[in-house]
Amino acid sequence: MTNLFTRRRFLVTGLGAGLGASAALSNAPNRSLRPVSSPKNWHKRLHPGVEELIAKSNLNATVGMCVADAQTGQVLESTAGDAALPPASVAKALTACYALETLGKDYRFETRLLTTGPISDGVVQGDLILVGGGDPELNTDDLAVLASDLSKAGVTAVTGAFKVWGAELPKLAEIDRKQPAQVGYNPAISGLNLNFNRVHFEWRKQGANYAVTMEARSERHRPAVSMSRMQVKPRSTPIYTYADLNGRDHWTVARAALGNGGSRWLPIRKPDLYAGEVFQTLARANGIKLAKPEIAQTAPDGQTIATFQGAPLRDVLQRMLKYSTNLTAEVVGLTASRVRSGAVPTDLVGSAALMNAWLQETFDLRDVRLVDHSGLGDASRIAPQDMMRALQMLRQRVEIKALMKPFHMRDANRKIIKDHPISVSAKTGTLNFVSGLAGFVDLPDGRELVFAIFAADMPRRAGLSKAERENPPGAKSWNIRAKTLQQHLIERWGVVYAA
Repeated sequence: MTNLFTRRRFLVTGLGAGLGASAALSNAPNRSLRPVSSPKNWHKRLHPGVEELIAKSNLNATVGMCVADAQTGQVLESTAGDAALPPASVAKALTACYALETLGKDYRFETRLLTTGPISDGVVQGDLILVGGGDPELNTDDLAVLASDLSKAGVTAVTGAFKVWGAELPKLAEIDRKQPAQVGYNPAISGLNLNFNRVHFEWRKQGANYAVTMEARSERHRPAVSMSRMQVKPRSTPIYTYADLNGRDHWTVARAALGNGGSRWLPIRKPDLYAGEVFQTLARANGIKLAKPEIAQTAPDGQTIATFQGAPLRDVLQRMLKYSTNLTAEVVGLTASRVRSGAVPTDLVGSAALMNAWLQETFDLRDVRLVDHSGLGDASRIAPQDMMRALQMLRQRVEIKALMKPFHMRDANRKIIKDHPISVSAKTGTLNFVSGLAGFVDLPDGRELVFAIFAADMPRRAGLSKAERENPPGAKSWNIRAKTLQQHLIERWGVVYAA
């Protein structure tokens, strides 16, 4: 019928074959033996135990797990369930609920254009201000819509300055200072974000040299960017260097690492000016000449001339959980904290502390110490039993299960098993030598479980240099073993806890 129940039949068949072979090699009994009935659910007792599965995973890590009935909250199994471990991106599931409870599923981020003076014959008699509302998904195509709307409003020129404002949220140069400079998943944060605060770096060999582009690339537009610059240097290491020079992001890359060509996304450290430069280019394409963007020093006050609304928060969060976008998690978490406290948080630690307090007070959690909203910081801690309890209770309050993506069961070759009888909706979390999975399991008999599994080899992680953290040796195979353990545990529950 299925892999799970085929395994049961295989177990029965194997035992029968063993008994038959034994009878053939021994003398037949003098009298008939009375059949002995098998104990109820005997096949469940033969399934490997949790400790055996953990030992076979060869992770050499601290592993904690807790699983419960999703309807009643009754804990069915727990191993090191109270061990405080880093959740990695599993933390995004809690952030999603924090944002939904605070802002509502229909909340939309807005990006606006303000004028500080009247418009006369198409000319703004004052400044034009691009005001960020924190939209984490704003992209170049969206700014192109705003530039077009500005033109449709009849604007042809601006007498004053062109300013940008992103102080709706704190301006932070990066999410986690322990990450390598070049990783695109660790960008700056602001109230004005663009393209997940990344720039597209592309290189192609041309003769003895390289042609390099830095673009604010989106589906329909790819304007060149000058505030983030790249130079190819004749060296082997380090592959990348970053410096803040004359108000610009200045990168260098090792020539020996480039090959014939390629591309990657690099983080932006000055998101306000990045968005401003891109908008300036798009406005020029609409016949509107703007001055070089500058940071507004005070909260903008003026007449709104154009507005771009982002998608409903529920959709934003669903994409965040699917693609595990760190910027989205931090922005929605910071926005929720700002609304709850009535003040702009000063940093991620303070904002996460507000979310921790909400989790502890609302769900009576024992040990939750998150340092950000994305899980990128490895100093975050939460116990598996607390993660499980929060999800079990949130299941009744918000649509968290519906927002989670499927966790596919795989065969020995890591290929997806399409007809597996167990269905899993969960959030994964991965750092180097840290792996997490938490969510919901639907068994074939209709029973629903809620669970959390965390594994971490923190000494091995701590031994990595900053440069090694992008792709350290052994991390990929360790992560595969961790995911295999997660699947084995889920399959165990499918046998042991099925009705």
